[in-house]
Amino acid sequence: MKSVEDIKVKTERRDAAENRKRILEAAQKLFEQYGAEKVSMNQIAIEAQVGPGTLYRRYKNKSELCLDLKKDNIIQFFEEVEKYLVQHHADPPDQRLKEVLRLFICFGEKNHQLLTEIEGGAMGSRSNAITQTPLYSKMHKIVVKLLSEMTASEQNEPNNIFRADMLVYALLKGDSYLFQKDVRGYSPESFLEQLCLTYFPGR
Repeated sequence: MKSVEDIKVKTERRDAAENRKRILEAAQKLFEQYGAEKVSMNQIAIEAQVGPGTLYRRYKNKSELCLDLKKDNIIQFFEEVEKYLVQHHADPPDQRLKEVLRLFICFGEKNHQLLTEIEGGAMGSRSNAITQTPLYSKMHKIVVKLLSEMTASEQNEPNNIFRADMLVYALLKGDSYLFQKDVRGYSPESFLEQLCLTYFPGR
């Protein structure tokens, strides 16, 4: 039989998890609407329908909250990618790669400030370069695997590690995507088509 203390601890843990979910969802919504720099902790507490004390017990400041949000969003993104790859494992590799790239572009559209933060941290420290972030490493591994499947039957197989480096780095460089979108006028869909034509033409 469970003790009163055990029940109390489990209830508190469940409440804490629910509060965290509401806080991160509220922060994501507000950041998308107004930009992270313009959103206050009090606004987040109000949007999440939690008291300021509850918010500050979990996050001492907005930087801590942003870090947790970044981790949470990246985990969700890769869960979505892995789910797609498992469900569509029999599809042609070029089709799977195109969908992975589409998912990443959608992720970047929704999390532009997150990617800017990653890039900013990389510029500030050589030891925290973009190529050493978990987001880069995991995406690179997936892209290399799919490119290798695509070129397995070719007599002179291209350097897929190099191609993956160029492709993933270009996707993570937020200003590169914004330039193509805002200056060149590419929509997310046309940007994806151009990537596919550039990195695996004729497929």
